[in-house]
Amino acid sequence: MDLFLTLVSGVAWTVVYVEAIRVGLRDGTCAMPVAALALNFAWESIYAVGAFTNGVSPQGVVNVVWAVADIAIIWTYLRFGRAELPEFVTRPLFAAWSVLVFGTGFALQWLFVAHFGTLDASRYAAFLQNLLMSGLFIALYADRRGPRGQSLVIAVAKWLGTLAPTLLFGVVEDSPFILGLGLMCSVFDLAYIGLLLRGRAVPVPGPSPAPVGGRAVRSRPAPSR
Repeated sequence: MDLFLTLVSGVAWTVVYVEAIRVGLRDGTCAMPVAALALNFAWESIYAVGAFTNGVSPQGVVNVVWAVADIAIIWTYLRFGRAELPEFVTRPLFAAWSVLVFGTGFALQWLFVAHFGTLDASRYAAFLQNLLMSGLFIALYADRRGPRGQSLVIAVAKWLGTLAPTLLFGVVEDSPFILGLGLMCSVFDLAYIGLLLRGRAVPVPGPSPAPVGGRAVRSRPAPSR
């Protein structure tokens, strides 16, 4: 059962990352909220290294695959992310902001390890940042006023990829804290799935073909009357 749930989580989250790369390139944007991306990349990088200190493990292999996929998503953020920000955000300011966000992601993961130890830190941090990501996806939908740079595949795979370890650690290993976090993730994930289903009939706006000052301009649908 442990191996099965680990593999379900690994496959589902791999689908999330591959689809995020595809959708990001298709729509000319980053398909994952940057704060969640920074935390995920830091988590996967740190625990991919740690998982191989005592030999190869299924979770270690999964972490490496996720970290490599995250690098591709980070590229879409660096390529398209500045166009999502206000005009006054210059290239140097965007670069400084990116270093701050990704540096903070690593710092938070190391603080979790220092306080809780590797095993508990890996689980607590994973579920807390997963809950944050669930809320940020909904915020992303609201900010873009629709499903641009998002997809139902990402939403469903994220939900299943979180549900599997919720059952493993929360139910099988009897951790009420993780079970509670996992259930809250499911609530937000299902709400996000509902938003995407509701918005499937709405055309996905893309970047304007006429750049301003050499930058692509994010287009938004006209407000309803």
